[in-house]
Amino acid sequence: MTKKHLDLTTITAACRPGGASVLTVNSELAPAAGPHAGVAPPRFVRGSQAVYAFETRYVDIDGSGPQAVSTVVLDSKGSALNRIEEALSTAIHDEVGAVSSTPRIRVSYDGLPPVTCLELPHRAFDGHVRAGTVDGKPTTDSDRYRAARNVTAANARPLLELSPISLVLGAWDSTRKTHQVRFRSALVGEVIGVLADQGPDGRDVSARGAARFEHLAPSVRLSPEDMESLVQAQEAELSVKNVEGIRKDIARAKKGGTISASPLGLGSIPPSLDGLGLVSCQRIIRSHVLSFSALRQLRFGLGHDGDAAARALLAALGLNGLARSFDELLLRANCDLIETAEPVFTLDGRYGRTIPLEALRAEAADELLEAAVQAARGFGVEWQGQVFEVVGNPLIVGAIAADTDDEGN
Repeated sequence: MTKKHLDLTTITAACRPGGASVLTVNSELAPAAGPHAGVAPPRFVRGSQAVYAFETRYVDIDGSGPQAVSTVVLDSKGSALNRIEEALSTAIHDEVGAVSSTPRIRVSYDGLPPVTCLELPHRAFDGHVRAGTVDGKPTTDSDRYRAARNVTAANARPLLELSPISLVLGAWDSTRKTHQVRFRSALVGEVIGVLADQGPDGRDVSARGAARFEHLAPSVRLSPEDMESLVQAQEAELSVKNVEGIRKDIARAKKGGTISASPLGLGSIPPSLDGLGLVSCQRIIRSHVLSFSALRQLRFGLGHDGDAAARALLAALGLNGLARSFDELLLRANCDLIETAEPVFTLDGRYGRTIPLEALRAEAADELLEAAVQAARGFGVEWQGQVFEVVGNPLIVGAIAADTDDEGN
């Protein structure tokens, strides 16, 4: 069957009432080292324990039709959207074509690189934005920002022209006293692996060994006084959690005793089997869904054709980020993957029909976004790369902790 080219006419038609419900993209992946290689899923926290996310899914694994199988999450929805945001942020930073004209909010702190609403977890309504100032006044007092916070699906134009990524990937003004505007993500994605072992023990993860060997000083043990001296000399560069742990060891040390200097990166660490092991997968599937039905819930006060053009612009922005995110197949250490086939793009044709589409690469995605920008500008949409500048609150900079949990994605 001939594949249809994914152009502006196609996505604009999908953005009109009665158009396609969704566009789906499915990719078959595999361990880069070969089928024998295990892969490392993201770690999540359950109580105080690190765990993997195992789920039962309905998958066709042998061509006989879908069946219930055990799977593991290799990339969650949130992480998949982060990759799209990162791809768009990089293109904006590099001033690539139409992507660079994307409106955005930017928060700047003294001594730190600025961040935009494409990188902040809550996008337009993030705490860094709300706690900052614009022209010396609280951001929340800005007429432009208040207009964006007060939007509804009936007219989301102020947010479209301030932080369109918030409409594509979702945003929720969850801490506001009233009118907590919430938009679902129109684009979602994930990567799952079908476990090689479908038996009752398939979800039991073997322990994985880890160690550190140092040639210069295989073992370093210090007196409490010497350990404290080293900590004081480096304290400004050490994490708060690390310093607290070391000082607890110092306090517990007996008179005349010594303390291991391994928390300061000195000495070897003996082999142990404390870590979560890898998993083996017989099939790995990456999938994304762009919901035109979700985009069609949005209006912008531009009339029937203008609203469709604005929705198509949001769809093109999301697809651009998706195509760019495919350029770098990077999840995490010990989870290096390759594509085994070209991504399959499919447009819903309604009532059980589907329309195969040509795979969208970054260059074609740029052309699609450029055409969508020009069409939306024809209806008065302001899309000129405008940046809403916010000065970050210095109180937040002083409270930023170096410690982060190395879990999840």
